[in-house]
Amino acid sequence: MNRVYVCSCFGITDKQVKEHAAAGACTPRQIASATKAGTECGSCVRAIQGLLGRGACPRRELLEKGGAAAVLAAEPRPVPEPALAGAA
Repeated sequence: MNRVYVCSCFGITDKQVKEHAAAGACTPRQIASATKAGTECGSCVRAIQGLLGRGACPRRELLEKGGAAAVLAAEPRPVPEPALAGAA
């Protein structure tokens, strides 16, 4: 088995990115939410964009048909971390 790492920081492979894309992740930000890829040094974001391509995206198709509310309601929102006392 030949592993091609897309994100060295978190050890995310192209296969993992493709699996998340097949499950509905259409943007690098959605891949980052699922895997953390692209959130450390950012050097893999272009590779992730290349893997995602401009193919069909179920969420994008819903947006084009006016189903934005359904898509936004289905996406999990990250909870912001509280600010540390004394951090500026």
